Amino acid sequence: MTVATHAAERAVLRRPLPKIIQGGMGIGVSSWQLAREVSQAGQLGVVSGTALDVTVARRLQDGDDGGHVRRALVHFPAPEVAERVLERFFRPGGRPAGTPYRPVTKLSLRPNQALVELAVVAAFVEVWLAKEGHDGLVGVNLLEKVQMATPFALYGAMLADVDVVLMGAGIPTDIPRLLDVLARHDAAELDVHVDGATHRHSVSFDPASLGTDVQRALRRPMFLAIVSAHVLAAYLAREDGTRPDGFVVEGPTAGGHNAPPRGRLTVDETGQPVFGPRDDADLGKVAAVGLPFWVAGGYGTPEGLATARRAGAEGVQVGTLFALTEQSGLTAEVRGELLSQMDDGTLTVRTDAAASPTGFPFKVAVLPGTAADPDVYAARPRLCDLGYLRVPFEKDDGSISYRCPAEPVEDYVRKGGKVEDTVGRKCLCNALTADIGLGQTRRDGYDEVPLVTLGADLDGARRLLERHREGWTPTDAVRFLLGS
Repeated sequence: MTVATHAAERAVLRRPLPKIIQGGMGIGVSSWQLAREVSQAGQLGVVSGTALDVTVARRLQDGDDGGHVRRALVHFPAPEVAERVLERFFRPGGRPAGTPYRPVTKLSLRPNQALVELAVVAAFVEVWLAKEGHDGLVGVNLLEKVQMATPFALYGAMLADVDVVLMGAGIPTDIPRLLDVLARHDAAELDVHVDGATHRHSVSFDPASLGTDVQRALRRPMFLAIVSAHVLAAYLAREDGTRPDGFVVEGPTAGGHNAPPRGRLTVDETGQPVFGPRDDADLGKVAAVGLPFWVAGGYGTPEGLATARRAGAEGVQVGTLFALTEQSGLTAEVRGELLSQMDDGTLTVRTDAAASPTGFPFKVAVLPGTAADPDVYAARPRLCDLGYLRVPFEKDDGSISYRCPAEPVEDYVRKGGKVEDTVGRKCLCNALTADIGLGQTRRDGYDEVPLVTLGADLDGARRLLERHREGWTPTDAVRFLLGS
């Protein structure tokens, strides 16, 4: 069986492959509203699948403005599960001012049933809303680093008939097989990396526990692995069990997490990692793998799309142009500051080698009042109450515990972590929820502050701002990229 035939049998989209993939950004920045409009414009709209359990739970606690979450919940195929989520989190009229959000149980290798139900329901809600009322393509983007949430998020998205799954920030070798299993509603198991492990560890999920109809197989979505090197593309494609249906090839100027520079890490005079020619994937070798691919990072212009197509790509993945639209999840204040600084030429995007607890470089927009400001970062009490980037580790007695380099330093060291790994680490989980207006309010009066990520190449965004002084829509961005 050839690679092309294998891909065709694995997942068949209901329309031609898109030229544009809208990036799956942040926690809730790639909102269902954004993905829906991009999809309706004929391209692939993508919702962020990261931490959907907390975002949906917090929207419900804020009163579910517009009734969108509740409208989607009516269609969840296990009504009693949807009702339990609604009963636990919905507050008519929203939270009283100054009231903290009700906590969501942290991910673990053995999650309780309430967390499983919320995670599945939340992914269903976001994808269902993005697909509501049209037949365009909708995808969901997940982080490989957040492994303990993956089976539940995938199943929820598949219950909503998601068309494409995208995954980066790691090597997603197990996802093709996992999608096959979940499409049959079979019990699934996903291997999870555990520091210091002496044996295999995994997270398990049995769809039958939800009471959904398991007689009808789900449509298996197309899977795109996000990679940074042609070597990784070839490695994933060589076996049926790991072969995706295509790739997004992401360069070091892309927003969010970047792959570390190849070889020995060096930094420039500003402390940013130095990327070189070795960090650019050979697109000719990616094309030779025989699977469709898109390129990302520095391709957010009509000329970038044309260059990608000449290299054999189906098209491009673009984030920044869409993050700056009103339909993205960014708050009006954050978006306004970004556009203002871009307009006056002062907007700076840094590659911060230390910010992310994952250890991956992370793009950070340098905005006042955010965690990118050293004084603001220093004033935040270190804590870890969301825990999506916690890493499980095996203790001496064989039991499992969890740690994060952004948690209190003494806690991390007590758990066997190295103190040097905590330097400069920022709590992305809490900061990214603040980006979209869902940051936690704490009883001591401290409100979480944002930390904003964008791509380093702002050429396309600046050109759009020149054309649309009052801001642009996702449809405007699509038309710009297509040269129309």
